[in-house]
Amino acid sequence: MVLGRSLLMGREGIKAIHFGNIDKKDFLIPPFAAFYFYIVFANAFGFPTIARHQYFDLASISWAGVCFCVAGLVLAALTLVSFGRSFRVGIDTDHPDKLVTSGVFAFSRNPIYVAFWLVLLGEFLVFSNPALLIYFFGSIWLIHRQVLREEQFLKQHYGRDYLEYCGRVRRYL
Repeated sequence: MVLGRSLLMGREGIKAIHFGNIDKKDFLIPPFAAFYFYIVFANAFGFPTIARHQYFDLASISWAGVCFCVAGLVLAALTLVSFGRSFRVGIDTDHPDKLVTSGVFAFSRNPIYVAFWLVLLGEFLVFSNPALLIYFFGSIWLIHRQVLREEQFLKQHYGRDYLEYCGRVRRYL
């Protein structure tokens, strides 16, 4: 969804991807993300993988995981709609758009990241693979690091409006 939205915005002349502009180490993330997707597909389709161990094998937990994944995907879609033309991947210091505070942003300042966490948690519950659990906890650290960087920029750029928004809406949930 994120890649699709970025491509559509590119057709409108908006450069939506600004990944790695602030911190060049961000380019280490795509290889880890690609490996994560491989682990998920390996578990789903029986491909070779680093770990086949499962912590549990209960249908009820797997279905709860599916529900988390669906909730995360719905939240991600709602977030992309709420973003409108302000959507960016990374921090766009050259052409920041308006501050978005409506739609799902009225409930969470970072709904796209909450959506990612829901999907990652759901995938772990479906496959209960140790590698997916490690990725889930790693994503908590990585996303929180990005949120802090974004908040710093938003405070500088939007000033009082952003601080008032922070007073009304929680960072995550």
